[in-house]
Amino acid sequence: ISSNAFSSGLNGIQAGQRRVEQAASDIASNAVTEPQQPSQTPPQNQVNPTPQSAEQTRPDLAESLVALRVGENEVRASSRVVETADEVLGTLIDTRA
Repeated sequence: ISSNAFSSGLNGIQAGQRRVEQAASDIASNAVTEPQQPSQTPPQNQVNPTPQSAEQTRPDLAESLVALRVGENEVRASSRVVETADEVLGTLIDTRA
């Protein structure tokens, strides 16, 4: 029974760690840059000017920060599952000994 709890806890820790790494990567790629002054006229051969298209591909900073916190909470909760499974296993071993 406790091996399932250990597995679930470890899987949760790994999933949370992946979420934190992805959120941190998104936050790092969302570098703070000074807004560029819009040019008077966009180039003739370009449908969408570059600043707008760059902002559309950039991940939302607020969502990345929320994902970072969710990943942190996921790791904490999963580590508590592992700790509890360890305590239960220790209690079972002590009872049998």
